[in-house]
Amino acid sequence: MRDWDKAYFNGGVVQNADELAEERLVKAKEFRDTTKGQLDIQYGNDERGKLDLFLPESTQPKGLVMFIHGGYWKALDKSAFSHAAKGAVEMGYAVVLPSYTLCPDTKITNIANQMQEALKVASKLVDGPIFLAGHSAGGQLVARLGCKDRNLPTEIQSRIKHIMGISGVYDLRPIRNTAMNDILQVNEDEARAESPVLLDPLENLRFTGWVGAEELAEFRRQNAAQCAIWGGFETQVTAYEAPEKNHFTVIEALEQADSLLLRTLLNT
Repeated sequence: MRDWDKAYFNGGVVQNADELAEERLVKAKEFRDTTKGQLDIQYGNDERGKLDLFLPESTQPKGLVMFIHGGYWKALDKSAFSHAAKGAVEMGYAVVLPSYTLCPDTKITNIANQMQEALKVASKLVDGPIFLAGHSAGGQLVARLGCKDRNLPTEIQSRIKHIMGISGVYDLRPIRNTAMNDILQVNEDEARAESPVLLDPLENLRFTGWVGAEELAEFRRQNAAQCAIWGGFETQVTAYEAPEKNHFTVIEALEQADSLLLRTLLNT
């Protein structure tokens, strides 16, 4: 029988995972302390329903990037990933990072609803095109925003130019076989209803599935499956495996202005 816990345990194959997590917190705080913006903007009624907005120093933003963090829907918050806004801000874009209520205090379905509310609020803060990116669980959440059944307001849909899932988990059904489902409590109905791979994308959507070439096979499979399925619709879909990157280092490119990841996300 397949070991599903091992299949999704990224820390088990990246020897310096704890070191990378500590380094991430330091870089996040340094970025928050030195970058123009506004912290803890309320977007919902929940305690964690807040987002941070970071702005380019001296120019009108070219558009809006929303980055949704990972943590298997049960860990972390926006403050651990502030530095993920660095590259896009240096390229002239405003960036918002929302937190969300974590499982088991809520369900993944409700987190997806929270992210829609966060996007609605963020869209009023900054004009121009919108680009969505999310890592791991955040990849599922941004892809979910690109599904037809979300019924996003037309004015927001028309502004979304690209959605990028980074190491996303787009099919929740295997997650039900892991020990962490004791916390997530995903049942069969929710797994099917909240898996972007099983849902129709918005028409004319541009979607990129980005994953590290050195990630666990299950994450690379999820990425390939999502792109293969959505490629069968009226969409522009790209699947990419970043050389020499694992689940934790794959998002470092977000810190680097004009990196291939950001140039792809921002259509430059």
